[in-house]
Amino acid sequence: MASGGGGGCFEIGTVPFNPDGWGPPESTTTTSNSLPQHVPFAPFSRSEKLGRIADWTRNVYNNQSGRANKNPADTVFDFTADDSFPLSANPDDDSFRLVDGKPPPRPKFGPKWRFNQHHRPQLPQRRDEEVEAKKREAEKERARRDRHYNQNRSNVNQTRREAAVFKSSVDIQPEWNMLDQIPFSTFSKLSFNVSEPEDLLLCGSLETYDRSYDRVTPKNERRLERFKYRNFFKVTTTDDPVIRKLANEDKATVFATDAILASLMCAPRSVYSWDIVIQRVGNKLFFDKRDGSQLDLLSVHETSQEPLPEAKDDINSAYSLSVEAAYINQNFSQQVLVRDGNKLTFDEPNPFANEGEEVASVAYRYRRWKLDADMYLVSRCEVQSVVDVNNQQQFLTLNALNEFDPKYSGVDWRQKLETQRGAVLATELKNNANKLAKWTAQALLASADLMKLGFVSRVHPRDHFNHVILAVLGYKPKDFAAQINLSTTNMWGIVKSIVDLCMKLNEGKYVLVKDPSKPQVRIYEVPPDAFENDYVEEPLPEDEQVQPPGEDAEVAEAVEVAVDVEDKAVDAQV
Repeated sequence: MASGGGGGCFEIGTVPFNPDGWGPPESTTTTSNSLPQHVPFAPFSRSEKLGRIADWTRNVYNNQSGRANKNPADTVFDFTADDSFPLSANPDDDSFRLVDGKPPPRPKFGPKWRFNQHHRPQLPQRRDEEVEAKKREAEKERARRDRHYNQNRSNVNQTRREAAVFKSSVDIQPEWNMLDQIPFSTFSKLSFNVSEPEDLLLCGSLETYDRSYDRVTPKNERRLERFKYRNFFKVTTTDDPVIRKLANEDKATVFATDAILASLMCAPRSVYSWDIVIQRVGNKLFFDKRDGSQLDLLSVHETSQEPLPEAKDDINSAYSLSVEAAYINQNFSQQVLVRDGNKLTFDEPNPFANEGEEVASVAYRYRRWKLDADMYLVSRCEVQSVVDVNNQQQFLTLNALNEFDPKYSGVDWRQKLETQRGAVLATELKNNANKLAKWTAQALLASADLMKLGFVSRVHPRDHFNHVILAVLGYKPKDFAAQINLSTTNMWGIVKSIVDLCMKLNEGKYVLVKDPSKPQVRIYEVPPDAFENDYVEEPLPEDEQVQPPGEDAEVAEAVEVAVDVEDKAVDAQV
């Protein structure tokens, strides 16, 4: 076949015929003269790169080696001067072997524009120095936070904050004898049903709840007032004259207060150390707290993963925040009342108040539960207010959550309370699970119809003396208990198991201590005179007092905060 126009001719040649089967015949002597000349042959494997058989698109007259081909028709098969053919490679690469010629797998996820980079025009890549500088600064800040966070944790992989250095709530003396230790994992399996309690006595008086606080929002916040002249009582079990009278009358076998029972019921949720004094007198059992015990204060961020400052004099340390929370709760419980002089008075007056003394609005319900055929439990329960709903009186418990610094919780109440109250409450349930569970347990013990939760925040994050009320929410105790996964049968199962354990002990004094570093409690046998000399009737140092300082100190503190804010504003302008 010849091409017109004066071009070269292309001869196909003869194709040998094999009558015995497929492929070329065994003897190639007769066909060797008919094979095209200058066609290279090289053995290859499947993993090696293959060259082309023929290429008519090349310029046959442009020979890079400077040699002219004698037969232009054969140049389409000659790749000896072509870099793409394996045989024309550098002799130095003879030892090179291609291991895997398959292309890398494409990622299944990621921006789609990455797959089409070769099919669209490329924009000039220009590095923005300002953006890169911001990225570097953000990376440094993130590394600094991670380093600071890891320094405050003794174990980075620990899921709870129990690895932090927590001290025991009571100093364990060498002469104390440890009788038993109970891990919290056994508490989760306990269950016990109790019948409805009966009221033995009601004491004190209650003021009506002011419903206008239900409409408080961050936009119309209210300043938290101070009630310096109202007395609050935190009396332990054996110091209660009513409980002593009931014990002498053999009304029950076990005696306690609602705060002590709530600590036992919610023990698996606790992280900080706490202790309860147990006295076995005859066939009776008394659960007490020490004077100045940790149970008198309110923990803050106990179950949070963000560590608090360890220095005791820091306003955001665990101890300072617990004192601040107790002070806020006392004032909040009295401010949200209608103080018009009208009170709901019960048959017996406040058993701890002197005549003519102004006391806080509180009522004590002495209630009895049946634990066994011949075992009863009496507890003093508290409610703080009353409200009329459809001409029926309902008892309320009043408590307040406090915000000290949004950087620790990650949620700013002033921005989220109006639109995302559920998110704020969920964050508090995560950071203060034990405190909220104890408040719910106390409301259930007192059979309160409603529990009010106040959201109180500092005026300024560095001012721990002045606070504002941002919102007040109300919940039914049973509904709230179900929401936080607090089982009533499990609560009473824990109490019943500890009571059964203590009833097997001999007469004497014991102490139940929550381990500061492990989720377990221990029971120690202590001398009869233990803890009797701990209480000193001297005023506490000023830095440990619950009440805020005088007006002069308040003014000085406010001026200091104002100057600090002004300095920051000037620095920002510069």
